[in-house]
Amino acid sequence: MTALPTAVPAVFLDRDGVLIEDSGYPHREADLVLLPGATEAVRRLNSLGYTAVIVTNQSGVARGLFTEDQMHAFNALLVRRFAARGARIAAVYACPFHDEAEDPRWFHPDHPDRKPNPGMILRAIAEHHIDPARSFLIGDKASDLEAAKRAGMPGFLFEGGNLDHFVRELLGG
Repeated sequence: MTALPTAVPAVFLDRDGVLIEDSGYPHREADLVLLPGATEAVRRLNSLGYTAVIVTNQSGVARGLFTEDQMHAFNALLVRRFAARGARIAAVYACPFHDEAEDPRWFHPDHPDRKPNPGMILRAIAEHHIDPARSFLIGDKASDLEAAKRAGMPGFLFEGGNLDHFVRELLGG
C-alpha cells in the first residue's frame, strides 16, 4: 500500500494589486510591473515550505478586452519572471467568467470560480494536495478575503507597499 503524500501549506495570492501593478486589465508584457517585494515575499514563503498559488479573477476575457490565450500567456510570463528571481509559483488559477460578458462563452451569473466564490482555491487544494488548515490567502479586495473564508482559511488584506514587509510581519518577524 502506497502512503499518501503529506498535505502541504500554501499561500494563495491575488495577482493584480498584490503581485503586480493593477493597471486595469493587464495582459500585455508591458503591463507586467511587479510590485515592490513581490518576488522576495514569494521566495520567503517558498523557503518556509509554502506552495504559492495565484488565484485571479480575469473578467477582461469575458469583456472582450483580451483573449483566453493572451491571459494564459501573460500568466505564464509572470510565473517565468518570478522563477528567474528564485521565486516559485506552483500554479495559476484564473477565472475569465463574468455576469456582464460580451462573449456568451464566458457568461455566468455567479461562476463557482469567480471570487468571492472559493472554486479556484478548492480546486488548487485538491490538485496540489494542500492543507487548508495551514494555508492562507493574501488579497487586495474584500472578495479575495471572502473567497478565503468560504474555503475555510484566513485571508489577509494587502493595501499596498512592500509585499515582503507585509509577509514578514504577517508571519511574525
